[in-house]
Amino acid sequence: MVKVKTTFFCQSCGSQYAKWQGQCNACKEWNTIVEEVIQTPEKSDWKSPTSSVKKAAVPLRVKDIDVSKEPRLDTTDGEFNRVLGGGLVPGSLTLLGGEPGIGKSTLLLQISLKLPYKTLYVSGEESQKQIKMRAERINPNNNNCYILTETKTQNIFKQIEALEPDVVIVDSIQTLHSDYIESSSGSISQIKECTTELIKFAKETATPVILIGHITKDGNIAGPKILEHMVDTVLQFEGDRNHIFRILRANKNRFGSTNELGIYEMQGSGLREVTNPSEILISKKDEELSGNAVAATLEGMRPLMIEVQALVSTAVYGTPQRSATGFNAKRLNMLLAVLEKRAGFRLGAKDVFLNITGGITVDDPAIDLAVVASILSSNEDVALEKDFCFAAEVGLSGEIRPVQRVEQRILEAEKLGFSTIFVSKYNKISLKNTAIKIQMISKIEDLVGFIV
Repeated sequence: MVKVKTTFFCQSCGSQYAKWQGQCNACKEWNTIVEEVIQTPEKSDWKSPTSSVKKAAVPLRVKDIDVSKEPRLDTTDGEFNRVLGGGLVPGSLTLLGGEPGIGKSTLLLQISLKLPYKTLYVSGEESQKQIKMRAERINPNNNNCYILTETKTQNIFKQIEALEPDVVIVDSIQTLHSDYIESSSGSISQIKECTTELIKFAKETATPVILIGHITKDGNIAGPKILEHMVDTVLQFEGDRNHIFRILRANKNRFGSTNELGIYEMQGSGLREVTNPSEILISKKDEELSGNAVAATLEGMRPLMIEVQALVSTAVYGTPQRSATGFNAKRLNMLLAVLEKRAGFRLGAKDVFLNITGGITVDDPAIDLAVVASILSSNEDVALEKDFCFAAEVGLSGEIRPVQRVEQRILEAEKLGFSTIFVSKYNKISLKNTAIKIQMISKIEDLVGFIV
């Protein structure tokens, strides 16, 4: 009889210990170390014993490595391609995380139904009939997508060897289990083992694999942190289940930028790509209202026009409130201090509420000027011109600082019909014959003169 071997893993960071202890030495968390069975029989390759043996790898010089035969696979989804950096890389492993019910399975099922390649969609959470019901709403006439409901990796690899798909999608990695590990599905050792087997399969066959991962209450992908180090790309699917828009971001990408952003609209027939996000981020209104300003920002290579809303009112409870949604609250406090010190506005006894419309979070410092303009507009109860927009950073001394790629922001504002854009005087702009007026300002006092 084979002796059962056990060891202890930290459920927070995945560190391994020979015996139980109260605190993890790596992440300093308490009571996260649990015992898991790791009895390991003799391992075989992911391939069956009858398949051909793969030749051992040999070192090659960089200039001798040929990559021309492996172009990226087009997913036919423009937003997904954008975030990945141009499409799926052969042999890559992509991990998609997100809250329950946000639409992870819908997104990947929709992509698998639209792919022109033979695709295997492996589900450990839903039956084939349940997936069929959702597929009927998205694209019922697809002949390239195969559905497999299985959680045992050895059985999955047998079906992969028989089908030979071009793309494999697994929903989700926490439901898989391997015969080589005797602990339960979703445990640290099972997740690491199953991911290792999938990585070996992907690299040896040049087949892209996409995994869905659950997240914890803290918003991190469930399982050991090493899971995110093992895969090539980590995507985050964000949004509020009470709203229809979803945002796809890349937290890690070995084959592209992590600054790109994909936006989808949840509909009854699936997720619709939002090719012009500025339309949904700027509200349509018939009358001009105070406290609204439009900022020209960038997410990766994509310019966005977003609306900033501010409300300034007298603090009735004595202690002024400072609240920001989609914007850094500490930066809001800094801008309020600059307004009070440099422009003479007494906001210390007033409540200030700030909101970035569309439910997105913006870290671009170029929206500082729009934040200041919306606060001044609300404080003075004077509506800004609806065809004004802003793109500049505000410094602590009240100076208007230049921002990068300002010409791209100006062209986006011109395309959407804005008549004037406020930028820093210190930006070097070579654009000529533009329909939009470029207003150059150097101090925050210059902006006050246009608003008040």
